[in-house]
Amino acid sequence: MKDKNYIDERIIMLGEYIVKNKATVRSTAKQFGISKSTVHKDVTERLRKVNGSLYSQVKKVLDINKKERHIRGGLATRQKYLNKIKSE
Repeated sequence: MKDKNYIDERIIMLGEYIVKNKATVRSTAKQFGISKSTVHKDVTERLRKVNGSLYSQVKKVLDINKKERHIRGGLATRQKYLNKIKSE
């Protein structure tokens, strides 16, 4: 059962990181060196079974990120074109 303990620890670490840093799934995956799909599955499915209260906190952060993602995407696109103009 060593693997199960490792996975449970990873799930809790990911959840705590997201809550503490108000992080996105993408930035969390990058920080821990794992795939976005692994992070997403861990914090949306597995975390509920491991730690329900942490799951609720993570869900709030992810819901906020989901509502704001179109804004971040627009800002990233704007920055991309501003950089392109500066380099010309």
